[in-house]
Amino acid sequence: MTYEELIDKIRSRDASAAVVGLGYVGLPLALAYVDAGYRVIGYDVDGDKIANLQAGSSYIGDVADEQVAAAVARGAFAPTTDPARLGEADVVAICVPTPLTADKEPDLSFLADTAETLSARLRPGQLVVVESTVYPGATRELVLPILEKSGLAAGRDFWLAFSPERVDPGNKAFPLKEIPTVVGGLDAAAAELTAAFYEPVVSEVIKVSSAEAAEMSKLLENTYRAVNIALVNELKVICDKMGLDAFEVIEAAASKPYGFQKFAPGPGVGGHCIPLDPYYLAWRARQLGHESRFVELAGRVNDEMPEYVVSRLEGALGERGLKLSGARVLVLGVAYKANVDDLRESPALVVIDLLRKRGADVAYHDPYAPALPKTRKYDFGLASTPLDAETLKDYDAVVVTTDHTGVDYDMVFREARLVVDARGVARRHGYAGDNVVTA
Repeated sequence: MTYEELIDKIRSRDASAAVVGLGYVGLPLALAYVDAGYRVIGYDVDGDKIANLQAGSSYIGDVADEQVAAAVARGAFAPTTDPARLGEADVVAICVPTPLTADKEPDLSFLADTAETLSARLRPGQLVVVESTVYPGATRELVLPILEKSGLAAGRDFWLAFSPERVDPGNKAFPLKEIPTVVGGLDAAAAELTAAFYEPVVSEVIKVSSAEAAEMSKLLENTYRAVNIALVNELKVICDKMGLDAFEVIEAAASKPYGFQKFAPGPGVGGHCIPLDPYYLAWRARQLGHESRFVELAGRVNDEMPEYVVSRLEGALGERGLKLSGARVLVLGVAYKANVDDLRESPALVVIDLLRKRGADVAYHDPYAPALPKTRKYDFGLASTPLDAETLKDYDAVVVTTDHTGVDYDMVFREARLVVDARGVARRHGYAGDNVVTA
């Protein structure tokens, strides 16, 4: 298929798409493609996910069962574990995880494996779009050589581009369709094809000069947020030492109508972007002989917040004549942010791990997470405990790590012996009892 034939096929919605990796990014994206009029193949190596989708069941809070079932029933969405089907698609979007190693360096093994899988099935006339977060240069330096092992040449036989995902789980104000997307190709033709493909999917397409510029834009978006969150997290520590309420101070500063954007402190950062992207940027900078001190410092500040929460709990228990070892602690909220079921890189999991290592008897409550799944880092074997007045009396302390709106915080503040509040919930509820400590 020629460039002209493919772009005509895309514009007429006759093109078919494949999404590789059906997680919190890939599944909403696949269904957005369906809504735009494309036929979509959803590929994942997790057989349980595929079985759920084939049965019309969603495992992601932002995606309704009915949406999946309708797309599958009319043949617009075909979930599969068969990699051979990737060769059928005109456009292949890669949405696999790109986590960090234990040394805080990029782990692109999933992306490389996906490129190998696709390379064995690549055919002339396909467009490949990487959406997974990478360091600037990875699409050209890592993905391209693997795809060209197929014997096909980028820019002649197939096209390759980068378009950073911008899915924000739980954000009702900005659903995927309302968020502009950035597109950068390995060449102009790849950029044009990718822009044409996304135009019916999102509100606006912003073309940049290269894949590297698009890759860097993704890291800047989230490094900006990480740096500002680190600032207010450090401010919170300083305010605690001064006997000030950091949340009050931030609200006061936010009354300025220009020059200030409000960020909220917390027990750390979580999700699929903010805990990772600054380290991708810092790693790439080191490869070029530059130490990104500001970026790395922000990462360290945010990474240290779970330890700060635990230290505040330990100090508050000590003031009450109790030790952390042997204390019964209820962690309130394990998702990385409010009103989602997403546990990726959640600081609450780090808090649980630190508490258990120090001998505390830990339980948790989270209406969005009935059980804690085994991950590459943790295997707690815990299930959510009920939250009621009688349960609260069984614990020496409650640690608020995620501020889900459906929780009866008035009951928590009233019944708990000690509340260590890492989210400013007490202030929002107008509670200032002696049993509440900020963290």
